[in-house]
Amino acid sequence: MKILKAGIVGCGGIANSKHLSAIKKSGRFEIVAFCDLLGERAVTAKREYGTEDARVYTDYLELVKEDLDVVYVLTPNNAHAPVTIAALRAGKHVMCEKPMAKTYAEAKAMVEAARETGKILTIGYQNRYRGDSQYLKRACENGDLGEIYYAKAHAIRRRAVPTWGVFLDAEKQGGGPLIDIGTHALDLTLWMMDNYEPASVTGAVFRKLADQKDTGNAWGDWDPEVFTVEDSAFGFIRMKNGAAIQLEASWALNSLEVDEAKTSLCGTKAGADMKDGLRINRVQYGRQCVEKPALAAGGVDFFAGTEEKAEDVEQRVFYDAIVNGKPLVVKPEQALVVTQILEAVYESAKTGKTVYFD
Repeated sequence: MKILKAGIVGCGGIANSKHLSAIKKSGRFEIVAFCDLLGERAVTAKREYGTEDARVYTDYLELVKEDLDVVYVLTPNNAHAPVTIAALRAGKHVMCEKPMAKTYAEAKAMVEAARETGKILTIGYQNRYRGDSQYLKRACENGDLGEIYYAKAHAIRRRAVPTWGVFLDAEKQGGGPLIDIGTHALDLTLWMMDNYEPASVTGAVFRKLADQKDTGNAWGDWDPEVFTVEDSAFGFIRMKNGAAIQLEASWALNSLEVDEAKTSLCGTKAGADMKDGLRINRVQYGRQCVEKPALAAGGVDFFAGTEEKAEDVEQRVFYDAIVNGKPLVVKPEQALVVTQILEAVYESAKTGKTVYFD
C-alpha cells in the first residue's frame, strides 16, 4: 500500500479531536510536517502523531514547499481559502475542514484553484459517512422517497456554546452556530435531495441570549464581551425546482427539541427523519407505518460488533480518491453551494430582504 506524505496546517481543537488520530489510525498516511501560528502546538502534535524527523513551521507558505502529497487545512475559517489555494498551487491534494470558507467568493476561488491545478480538494463533512446517513442516501438514490420537495436541516443545541478557541470571533469565523454546525445539517440535506440549485434564501439571525449570565452552558459560562457572533439563525431556502428547505441552527436557544447534524425529508412516496434514530415513514397496504432500520453493527447478544467511525471512513475515501482514482463523496462544488446559502442567510438577515440567485 502506497503511503502518502501529509502536512497539517492548524494543530488546534479540530485537528486533535478528529483528524490526527484518524489519519494515524488509517495507516495510509505519514505526517511529516506540522504548522501552527502557536509553534508549541505544532511541536506537541508532532510528538504524538508525526514521524521522528517531521518538520515544524509557523508559516504555512513554508510548509507547502515541502515534499508532500496532501495537506490538511484545519485552521479557523478565515484561513481556509488562502491555505488551501496555496497548497493546491504547490501541487498538493487538500482536505479542508468545514465550512469550506468564510465567504462564497473565497470558496469559489478554492474550486477554481482545484480545477486549474488538477488536484483533489474535499471538505470535512464527515457526517455523510455515518451509518444512518449512508442508509438514507441509498434509499434516496433508489427513489424510495420519490420526489423530495420539502426538507428540514437541524442543528439545534439548547445550551452548548463552544467557549474555547475562536468560535465566538466573528472576524475569524464569519459567524456562529449557522456556519459552525448549521453547515453540517445543510450539507446532509442537500446531499440527500441531490439538489444544488438554490433560487432564493430568506434568513433571520439572532443574538438574544449572548449577554446573559448563569447560562447553564455545557462548557461553562461564556464571556459576553467576546461573543461577537449570533446565538441562533434560521433560513428558508427555495430551490429552482420548487423544493423548499428550512434550516435551523443554534448554540443557545430555549428549546427542548435538540438535534444536531440531522435532516428530515418529505417525498411523494415516503418521508424520513433522524429524530429517534433513522425513521422512514410511508403508507403501505392502506396503513400508515414507520420503518426503523437496524443499523447497529452487532447482531447477537454476546457480540456488540464494530463499525468504522465517520472520521475513519473520511480518511479512507480521501486516500482512495488520490491513489485509486475512486470518486469523492464530498465534492468541492457541492460544498460551494452550502457556503453560498449560508452567506445568503446572513445577508438576508442583515438587509431584511430575500436574496435571489440567477
